[in-house]
Amino acid sequence: MAASPGFLKANEMHVAGFGDKSSLAMPPGKKGTHLGFKEGNAHVAGTQAESPKQAFPPRVPLKYTYHVNIFYSADAVRDIVISQRLLGTREIALFHHTGCGILQVNTPKMREIVKAAAPGDKQVAHLVDHLEFHEFSDVERSVKKDVEWLKAHPLLLKETVITGWVYEVETGKVRQIV
Repeated sequence: MAASPGFLKANEMHVAGFGDKSSLAMPPGKKGTHLGFKEGNAHVAGTQAESPKQAFPPRVPLKYTYHVNIFYSADAVRDIVISQRLLGTREIALFHHTGCGILQVNTPKMREIVKAAAPGDKQVAHLVDHLEFHEFSDVERSVKKDVEWLKAHPLLLKETVITGWVYEVETGKVRQIV
């Protein structure tokens, strides 16, 4: 049974208690990031069941992985391959979100910012000059592009169900795009 049909129902519960979360600090106060996947017992943009017991009924594991804006990287593919081969993942729900910081910059601008923070550091300059930030200007188009990229990737299982979603930071709602 696919996990994604329950997203909208679980999201309605999330939106009901969303409150003033749209005013959370941007950028976040903590300077960390999570690259990889979240397990089913984590709340995912308000799309999971309200408790881990709902997400994982006894002996009926939920098998899907959540990735966020980490595509086009070896780490993302590695995480998905591990999840598919070791955890039985057969469905990927890709989420992007409105208000994403990358909407405000592009690769040349990000390279400038990084180099300005490390003036004269040739190693930093060299590394950032070879780094693509995969900026985008249209969240929905980016979701579609990432879903296509995942579906075409030779290391992912061909039977994988891949859906694409947009999480609206302003309201807490999610919309299925693909």
